[in-house]
Amino acid sequence: MSGEDPHDPATAGPEAVDAAVQAPDAPVAVPAPDPGPQPTPTVGSAEASYGAPAGSAMLGGAGDPVVDPNPEKLVGAAFGGGLVVALLLKGLARRKHS
Repeated sequence: MSGEDPHDPATAGPEAVDAAVQAPDAPVAVPAPDPGPQPTPTVGSAEASYGAPAGSAMLGGAGDPVVDPNPEKLVGAAFGGGLVVALLLKGLARRKHS
């Protein structure tokens, strides 16, 4: 026992090692874990309707930005606008070559 160093875990007794583990020299700051992505809120059975059945994603819920429930209208408008521009360009091309 006379050759044991209380600061060296290899030669110190179990009491010294336990004391070193329980009382470190400096406190260690542990960062908070990242919560990661949160689940999408869903429509509950009490709020269910024909347009939003229970278990479907809740539109505009939990602080999310407002979501358009009919995005196909925007797609149709973009398609129609492209068709009109194409017809106008076709008419301009005919005039120039005539």
